[in-house]
Amino acid sequence: MFPLPKTATAPFCPSEVAGSIIVPSDLPWWKKAARFAGPGLLVSVGYMDPGNWATDIEAGSRFGYRLLFVVLLSSLAAIVLQCLAARLGIATQKDLARLSSERYPKAIGRIQWVFAEISIISCDLAEVLGSALAFKLLFGVSLPVGVALTALDTFIVLGLQGRGFRRIESIVLGLVGTIGICFVVQLFLLGPNWAEVAAGFVPSWHAVSAQEPLYLAIGILGATIMPHNLYLHSSIVQTRAVSGEEGKRAAIRLTRVDTICSLSLALLINAAILIVSATAFHASGRTDIADIGDAYQLLAPIAGTTVAAVAFAIGLFASGQSSTFTGTIAGQVIMDGFLQLKIPCWQRRLVTRGLAIVPAFIGVVTMGDRAIGALLVASQVVLSIQLPFAMYPLIRFTDDRALMGGFANTRLVSYTAWCLFAVISAANVWLVAQVSGLA
Repeated sequence: MFPLPKTATAPFCPSEVAGSIIVPSDLPWWKKAARFAGPGLLVSVGYMDPGNWATDIEAGSRFGYRLLFVVLLSSLAAIVLQCLAARLGIATQKDLARLSSERYPKAIGRIQWVFAEISIISCDLAEVLGSALAFKLLFGVSLPVGVALTALDTFIVLGLQGRGFRRIESIVLGLVGTIGICFVVQLFLLGPNWAEVAAGFVPSWHAVSAQEPLYLAIGILGATIMPHNLYLHSSIVQTRAVSGEEGKRAAIRLTRVDTICSLSLALLINAAILIVSATAFHASGRTDIADIGDAYQLLAPIAGTTVAAVAFAIGLFASGQSSTFTGTIAGQVIMDGFLQLKIPCWQRRLVTRGLAIVPAFIGVVTMGDRAIGALLVASQVVLSIQLPFAMYPLIRFTDDRALMGGFANTRLVSYTAWCLFAVISAANVWLVAQVSGLA
């Protein structure tokens, strides 16, 4: 009989693998960089999930390449925040959840924990919907059956119990690489106008001056920056063994490289989704495509081959599955940090996925295929609401010289971070007001 673990185990519980990846000081810089590569990749998964697909596809279909600059600016904001999260974890050797629990009143910590859990479940809802739709597109099963099949990823968590953290990073690299290859194939088959693509990356207030493109632009912003990823990144950077001020300083530099490279890859994939949509649909007069399933059905006749549609579905499946790992790890980080509680990783995965499957199953049974788009939008709005509650303590802690010492934010970094907090908070309030019909 297969024994189920009764305690939190590696690699899904970061505190169990803290300092487990040794980086000898005499290694060449490029080998050190390779040892530090990985955490940024895990974080980047949240920036290319099905929620991002939904907003990027609609933006490309309705407005062509004009909102590419929004994808670029949102990704740059994400890079700033994730670099702060990584610096916090390395400098203090504590994650954002643990520090919030220690430095805020207990009631505030509990509220933060609830919000963080809601963000993980909301993100997992998007992954359930994306994976269920991929099952339908690839294998012809119904959406309710596809939703039920997503529960099987708990066995993946069980199968990896006791493995090293690098194993998780390698699997995620494979999934992200699969997504990237799928979109390279689609771009090759569709042949976008690269001059117009380049023009789309140039910021333009005129492009978002009307209500509809502004709404979509804020939707892209809300779908790009995941609040629980800030907790996650501040924890998983501690899997690398570092000591002393110089060691921490070197670790922060190398982790910054990992973060920038990984999130740049996520930027390219998000941009590719929008470019594929703009080239396939907007350029052919189909400006009404706002559903992932519709995009799949129309790709083959427009591209002239079923390869484009199959690559689309495979990429969607890889996007959904990659969050199995990051969602489980983030859940353990948040519970351990806020509640000082650890449970077996398969239980954590089962509870989170179960809470996401219920609304997904109800939605697809009652609403059919229309549930995918509606629930994806709803999940992104919920994520938007949570974001300021993770950003505020992150910026406050990294500004605190008593906590961070010589690793505290410079004046320029602090000013940039607080400006991002103000802009993102205002944008999310506006987005929630629009969706709820209050504005």
